[in-house]
Amino acid sequence: MVLVRMSPVTGGKVLLKTFQQMKFALLTLASVVGIAYVANYSGMSFTLALALAHLAGTLYPIISPVIGWFGVFLTGSVTSSSVLLGKLQQVSAMQIGVNPVLTTSANLAGSMTGKLVSPQSLAIACAATNMTGRESDIFRSIWKYSVFLLAIVILLIVAQAYLFPGIVPNAAPGTAM
Repeated sequence: MVLVRMSPVTGGKVLLKTFQQMKFALLTLASVVGIAYVANYSGMSFTLALALAHLAGTLYPIISPVIGWFGVFLTGSVTSSSVLLGKLQQVSAMQIGVNPVLTTSANLAGSMTGKLVSPQSLAIACAATNMTGRESDIFRSIWKYSVFLLAIVILLIVAQAYLFPGIVPNAAPGTAM
């Protein structure tokens, strides 16, 4: 408020209006984090991770960034995707003998490539630039870049998992992931 020379009354009105505009986004974020805690503490993430590791086997490093890509597409947030899917990535990696730091990092990298086409990001970008209603046009023009970047991430993760397995250090023993 000081930088833009705004009065406290005007600042309060702006804060209130911002909260009103963001109330559903905040509720969604809180819900995703809540679901993530339930999934992690109930064992759902662990069970899904065991199933994924069994089904994918040594191909899991290819799938790992794709899971992050879908996670951010669904949640709209890299943070929410990481909270929701981080334990799944860690347990799956440990089951197939791959460094869990690598798969959780792959989740983040895949999430970043999915942020380009996240419906929430497109809606916010269109609203901010007075292009509301053109989200599908933007999606059609950028989806291929998102998939291309995802392919690069997959190649890097596979190389780090199998060609240069020591390049990513393991988490220190006794540290929480």
